[in-house]
Amino acid sequence: MSISRIINLICIVVGGIIAIYAQAEEKQNTYLLMGGIMLLMFGIYRMSRNIPSKYDKEQEDTIVKSENDED
Repeated sequence: MSISRIINLICIVVGGIIAIYAQAEEKQNTYLLMGGIMLLMFGIYRMSRNIPSKYDKEQEDTIVKSENDED
């Protein structure tokens, strides 16, 4: 597992724990909740950035098929 994935997972887990902790208190700390959600979303964004789009593969397949048809 690469260091980037580990950092992403740590951000997601820590952000989720902070957000749940801030929400669970009787008097909610809004800034702590916002910080936890921001850290969670940052980790999710970094993780999803590395997932390829399914539409990119379909476009590549279409290009390859059209090039083979011309031969």
